[in-house]
Amino acid sequence: MGLFNRSKSSVPAAQPVAAAAQPASTFVSDIAGDYVLDPSHSRLGFSARHAMVTKVRGSFEEFEGTAHVDTANPAASKVEVTIQAASVTTGNEQRDGHLKTADFFDVENYPTITFVSTDVTRQGSQWSITGDLTINAVTKPVTIDFEETGSAKDPYGNTRIGFEGDTTIDRTEWDLSFNAALETGGVLVSEKVKLEFDISAIAQVPAVA
Repeated sequence: MGLFNRSKSSVPAAQPVAAAAQPASTFVSDIAGDYVLDPSHSRLGFSARHAMVTKVRGSFEEFEGTAHVDTANPAASKVEVTIQAASVTTGNEQRDGHLKTADFFDVENYPTITFVSTDVTRQGSQWSITGDLTINAVTKPVTIDFEETGSAKDPYGNTRIGFEGDTTIDRTEWDLSFNAALETGGVLVSEKVKLEFDISAIAQVPAVA
């Protein structure tokens, strides 16, 4: 058995039905400033088609990032994110182990995945962030479209902003090229991978001189 095998674990018990979704907050009128990513309330995920018929989804559990948001001059905004490649998880221990090998992320030689923005544009609540994505020591440009999902003061006095975004990449461009042919034609794992982002970031209070 190898990559993207389906887990035989039992289906988890049904969870309580969540409350109806609430509209995005608009409490904070000006979100300009410096922020840090809140990993406990953010998700950096991905999905890839398996055996041509379904999708396998995963995410990274350990990451950190900073952002400077300039709403008046979006081009002055910037984002930097560092991901621990070994924190990849897909809900299947054997599959996760395969992803950490030289077939994919080669975590022993390339422990981190990084993204550094090179250009930022904005139209209303829509942002487009272009930057250099580095995996396995290969750096390629990607563009991610984001939408502001809200801004608010949380109960602890933190100013928070939220964004959702996604983009699709060809994983082979970063030397993530493992695959296996299917008897019926096609391949085991799609070359196209969708990257998905749910971001919560906390404003940094300037130090008092």
